[in-house]
Amino acid sequence: MMFKKNHPKVGARPGTLVIADSAPPPKIRIMHFNEQQVDEQDVSDLETLREAHSEETVTWVDVQGFGDEASLRKIGEIFSIHPLAMENIINVPQRPKAESYDDQLLLITRMVTFDEAASINIEQVSIVFGKNYIITFQERYGDAFDPIRKRIRNPKGRMRRHGPSYLAYALFDTIVDAYYPVLENIGNYLERLEDIVIHHPSPTVLQHLNQVKNRLVNLRRSIWPQREAANSLIRDSNPLIEDEVRVYLRDTYNHCVQTAEVTEMYREMVGGLMNTYLSAVSNRTNEVMKVLTIVATIFIPLTFLAGIYGMNFDNMPELHVWWAYPVIWLTMIGTAVGMLFFFRRRGWIGNYKLGERDLREKLMDE
Repeated sequence: MMFKKNHPKVGARPGTLVIADSAPPPKIRIMHFNEQQVDEQDVSDLETLREAHSEETVTWVDVQGFGDEASLRKIGEIFSIHPLAMENIINVPQRPKAESYDDQLLLITRMVTFDEAASINIEQVSIVFGKNYIITFQERYGDAFDPIRKRIRNPKGRMRRHGPSYLAYALFDTIVDAYYPVLENIGNYLERLEDIVIHHPSPTVLQHLNQVKNRLVNLRRSIWPQREAANSLIRDSNPLIEDEVRVYLRDTYNHCVQTAEVTEMYREMVGGLMNTYLSAVSNRTNEVMKVLTIVATIFIPLTFLAGIYGMNFDNMPELHVWWAYPVIWLTMIGTAVGMLFFFRRRGWIGNYKLGERDLREKLMDE
């Protein structure tokens, strides 16, 4: 829940990069493709990137890991990435957004994934694209882009016939669509929690509700700005984005809106479940107090009778007759039964069938 950002010292010059100690060293993979061919290779020498992109192919450079500042600056210098853009890319997390820098466009998004422990991980993915190339920057190894790579390898796929803006759309759309299984998992989890909250409220359940609430808050921080970024790509005029691609971006924008609405709905559900939990705990406490009060109320007259006949005065005539003991027992039992019958008639104990029937009849009349 806490906001932590790799930020430079106060007063540092613009474009200062802050590399986290835990950041892995960069892994760079490059793909060239057009309608006729696809070429993939790992990059070990950054100088090879200078001639990586050409007018005849679309080039996708994928950088995973921010553990080497010199390599990152070298990539920025080779592709003429603006220093402020490099700062937004490396100093994570940034707010998802779309910004233009001369002949390049920077799109910052948040990719969500599940790890081995079924925890939600949110990672910043930055997409820089120009006339015939795209560069993706990812904080860690691994991503959700394997379906895109398969589509590029398919010689009959639409991906091979379009330029870098379509690839940028496909990457952005894949990132947005990755939120659906996460939200579906949270929805199923909330359904199970709802039954437990109603029937078995406990502090452990409240702890799980708080965890889900924190996850939804983090998801909301990512989803809502991405919706604005998608809208900016559609609305703002930019020669790097083809008109045909804007049509597809509208579909991505709709997905952003839908995931944002689902996130808000789940947040309201969590709030409702918390109120239900508090009500269930309060009702349970009231039930316990009601039982204790009824028991205490029944024993008040019994204690009164026992107190009177426990004083042992000589002038109490009932103390010396044979029927006094059974009569006092019958009186005490009758008093207890009569009080229980009275409580039941008033609806204070029992299953409230009489009150439910009266309520149903009243609703039918209205």
